[in-house]
Amino acid sequence: MFKVKFADIGEGLTEGTVTEIHVKKGDNVKSGDPLFNVETDKVNSDIFAPTDGKISKILISQGQEIKVGDVVIEIDDGKDLKDTKSEPIEENASVVGSTPVSNDLLKRGRKIQISKNISENEVVNKVNSILDGHTPNVFINNTENDLRPAPKYSPKIIENHFDVIMVGAGVGGYVGAIKCSRLGLKTLIIEKQNYGGVCLNIGCIPTKTLLKSADLYEQIIKSEKYGIKVDLKAVKADWKAIQERKIDVVSKLTNGVKGLLKKNNVNIVEGEAKALDKNTIEVNKKIYTCDNLIIATGSVPNSMNLPGAKEAIESGFLVDSTGALALPKIPKKLVIIGGGVIGVEFACVYKRLGAKVTILQFLPTILEMLDSDVSKEMTKELMNRGNLEIITGASTKEFKGNSVIYEKDGKTFTIEADYCLQSVGRKTVTTGFDNIGLNKNERNHIIINDHCETNIDGVYAIGDVTGKMMLAHVASYQGLIAANRIAKRLGNKDAEDIIMNYNKVPSCIYTHPEVAMIGKTEDQLKKEGIEYKAYKFPFAAIGKALADGNTTGFVKLICEPKYKEVIGAHIIANTATDMISEITTLMEAEGTITELSKAIHPHPTLSEAVWEAAEALEFGKPINF
Repeated sequence: MFKVKFADIGEGLTEGTVTEIHVKKGDNVKSGDPLFNVETDKVNSDIFAPTDGKISKILISQGQEIKVGDVVIEIDDGKDLKDTKSEPIEENASVVGSTPVSNDLLKRGRKIQISKNISENEVVNKVNSILDGHTPNVFINNTENDLRPAPKYSPKIIENHFDVIMVGAGVGGYVGAIKCSRLGLKTLIIEKQNYGGVCLNIGCIPTKTLLKSADLYEQIIKSEKYGIKVDLKAVKADWKAIQERKIDVVSKLTNGVKGLLKKNNVNIVEGEAKALDKNTIEVNKKIYTCDNLIIATGSVPNSMNLPGAKEAIESGFLVDSTGALALPKIPKKLVIIGGGVIGVEFACVYKRLGAKVTILQFLPTILEMLDSDVSKEMTKELMNRGNLEIITGASTKEFKGNSVIYEKDGKTFTIEADYCLQSVGRKTVTTGFDNIGLNKNERNHIIINDHCETNIDGVYAIGDVTGKMMLAHVASYQGLIAANRIAKRLGNKDAEDIIMNYNKVPSCIYTHPEVAMIGKTEDQLKKEGIEYKAYKFPFAAIGKALADGNTTGFVKLICEPKYKEVIGAHIIANTATDMISEITTLMEAEGTITELSKAIHPHPTLSEAVWEAAEALEFGKPINF
């Protein structure tokens, strides 16, 4: 009997909501069959069976919130646990296969299963065998004081052999490759499509380019509040020109990436990579070998498996985030399924260009991962600025023609639009690397340790493919971590032993106003029972905000009460994404509210709100409020 657990869903998320159950008690299932669908703020995914068998118990219901570790379904596989000599094993609910979980102690990078009847000498021999490298392609994570040399491979063709092969020239890939080269490593980077990856081509940069055009258009339309009168009939958003500007910006950056790689003596091969083994990569029927391999193959948008979806995609009505960047025209009506970061950013683009936007969100709120104060403020601002409707608790059921059919409170509704954007998270790309024995979790994320090492010695993974945090700046820093780790294992004294503290990584949302955050939310601290102090200072009391004509939002700082170290910051403002760096630096330096309150902030700036919040936490109340 398998007790199927809901496993770690990654990206800092620990819970989800059951949207649909695909099986019933008594059903026969095979490994890989869908069991149920779960939705979080970033992804909507089917969860698959980890084994063959018959559904014995279903312990979840539609609409139920489940947490990591919850037993969700029991599958009778016909095996008697009494016949086994090891501890009973429970299985994680899996997107791409099973990940056994037992009560054995885990060592980072390698799990050693020990049967009860194995002798002490056999245990020692097994561990020593792994440490000595006698077990192929397996390693145990090393500390700084136990740093083994990097593996070496003897190639047949020397000129096609490299110290490092980086697969993927996205933000993480090209930064990591350049760092490898600068650390003296002979480096090859392989890219099958676009230099700069998702971020530069179909993510961060093009969306922000569109957002800038939409922002300027809205400012002109509303310029009378600043004393500027214009003929509104003559103001037009030229979608073709907006698209041309976006393409021009993207082109400059991607060409710049290729130039940087060449300037830093990184060898470049264009084509799709396939690993024949951990040291041998085939591209365009040509073989390249390496001592160390870094996988930076990224992610692609998820798709919804609903009735009518295939036909809606073929007709051009249903698009993903890539398609939403280049719609044939500015829609009059746009439906967005999903109220996470990507969905809300696109809502801000198109509503400010004049489209009537409707967000269908299954969860109770949009931007669920935010501090609840920020989520509420953002929702209020989006609604107040017009052209946007947010429908929460909505379960999308079907696509028909140019319509989306959804269910809310037990009733069925139909909404028509010009286009529908499905914004239901992203999935990793591991094509070409599924045959070398990589350990992956239930969502197909390659499992890495603090140094971006996989379970295979000499193989690293960085960026979206690891599922840690799907952010460009996380990928680039992981690239630096992997490059330094390889160089250090090769004896380079200039290489640093660096790791990433994911609790100190800032996140930014380019809505209007912007949102930026780092560390813990107040909701998380309450849930975890951690003592804290928090203060929220409004921009309505800041002179620069009044002069700018936008007093929306606040700065919220959170510290632990004893030493006043900052453990969280949440900003909603026009320049929030730039302001968060001050707090990021402070947290990295383990700074305190005391130091922040003593730092002189220039006047008039929005950053004064940071100082005011720190002053309140240090002395009990702010100066100007």
